[in-house]
Amino acid sequence: MLSSLTAIPVESVEHGEVFTRRWVVDLVLDLAGYTADRDLAASVAVEPACGGGAFLASMAARISASCRKHDRPLLDAKHALRAFDLLTPNVLASRRLVQGVLLEEGWSLAEAREVATAWVRQCDYLLDVELDEGVDFVMGNPPYVRLEDVPADRMLAYRAACPTMTGRSDLYVGFYERGLRSLKPGGVLAFICADRWMRNQYGRHLRELVTAGFSVEVLVEMHDVDAFEEQVAAYPAVTVLRRAHQGTAVVVETRRPFGPQDAPEILEWVADPDAAARANNRYEVASLPHWFSGSDSWPCGSPSRLALIETLNERFPALEDRATGTRVGIGVATGADSVFITTKADVEPRRLLPLSMVRDTTSGTLSWSGHYLVNPWDADGQLVDLEALPRLRAYYQRHAAALKRRHVAGKRPAHWYRTIDKVDQSLVERPKLLFPDMKTTIHPVLDEGSYYPHHNLYYIVSDEWDLRVLGGLLLSRVAQAFVEAYAVRMRGGTLRFQAQYLRRIRVPKPEAISATDRTALAAAFDRRDSRAATEVALRVYGIEEPGDLIDGPAGVRGGNP
Repeated sequence: MLSSLTAIPVESVEHGEVFTRRWVVDLVLDLAGYTADRDLAASVAVEPACGGGAFLASMAARISASCRKHDRPLLDAKHALRAFDLLTPNVLASRRLVQGVLLEEGWSLAEAREVATAWVRQCDYLLDVELDEGVDFVMGNPPYVRLEDVPADRMLAYRAACPTMTGRSDLYVGFYERGLRSLKPGGVLAFICADRWMRNQYGRHLRELVTAGFSVEVLVEMHDVDAFEEQVAAYPAVTVLRRAHQGTAVVVETRRPFGPQDAPEILEWVADPDAAARANNRYEVASLPHWFSGSDSWPCGSPSRLALIETLNERFPALEDRATGTRVGIGVATGADSVFITTKADVEPRRLLPLSMVRDTTSGTLSWSGHYLVNPWDADGQLVDLEALPRLRAYYQRHAAALKRRHVAGKRPAHWYRTIDKVDQSLVERPKLLFPDMKTTIHPVLDEGSYYPHHNLYYIVSDEWDLRVLGGLLLSRVAQAFVEAYAVRMRGGTLRFQAQYLRRIRVPKPEAISATDRTALAAAFDRRDSRAATEVALRVYGIEEPGDLIDGPAGVRGGNP
């Protein structure tokens, strides 16, 4: 227990309270299996951030009904529920709410008061609660607070208590971690919460924790649904995780009309192991044979899209592959583009390295704009000796103030004229596919082997692939689907085609593609014909129907991996 922070007033912390509608609460509890037909008095349930009691009201009613059904006195359930909150007003309001629910259920005032007081406690769930590993259920709506908005001492304590809270984490990551670690075997955590941790860098360690010891059972994406009492841009999802080996995973993508009338259909579908995938104007639901593994970002999209991605992940190797000598990289970052990048400079000619820029790729055919890198590196990857290059020395010295202000120069003052990244000059002469960082659609452009890429360009080189054939595959909607599933989408629909997302693309082995299809892919790439490239790619990947690559259900047939 970390008690050293009690001097920090909780009123100074932004608490991130977002209150959940009752029908959504009931959906979360039902998906968790927290139902009155079970002997709930014999189980232990935790609500880690009860707020005004949105979850508590329904949980109290279910415990009451369960006690009646199992012929138990209410006091048998005195230790069946543990609810926590930091704020005194929330604790008092929640106790009054629980007491009122129990009185309406016909229990005496003394019983209702005693149980309500025992159930609702004032403390910090992340710091002041001893970790109990015998919990059956952890359910609720944890707070949405960026960790940098928490006072420094408390932030450090949170990070110490919850190792998954790294980087620019959100507080709810700690609630997931503490809740998961408290579950006994077979225990269930069910939260409605922002789903950004499934894809963002700060969720990496939480994803690793989940896939190492827990099963993703149900995921209900509710981005467009009015799930809360107030309008919030929270990208919420209901996530049901169990301390068990991973089995099948049910994925539901809801649409704007989804509401309380649809919840019973979802529950019925989840309960039926033989249910067929279903899609309508309110939701799409399907079952995946298992979930995605590891700490890498989990894909997002419709259930049919996720099923397709999972199948392709199983059947085809990754784009970056030692077997084919295929590598994904990024162009040179300088830390001072205004100095290092130029169309002319009074330096020794061999110090000017032709540089490809994003603007050069706009048409789909590389059209060099005449930019150079004023290159401080020799062919062996060592900084050049400025004493041997008087014109280069003079050029850098004219800009010394700007160059020396950079962080990279401060770390090694003697190397003040270096770029952030080393330059591998052999890359210039290698054929490569270039990808602008930010586009709405994937945009591979071929450099036959003449330029070094700028840092807003990612590149692919390969020993085995004909890059026009590979370019055709990567121009297709199949490749686009991988990036859409894993990448963060920016405002306006722009995607980041960064190395970590390009590496998630799966491709057939080059030798598995027929000569006819290789010719067709190269021709589609040359014509910048994404539709034609997609038609060939669907055949090469063995995708029987385009599914929601175009719009609609997806299916996969056999094919040569």
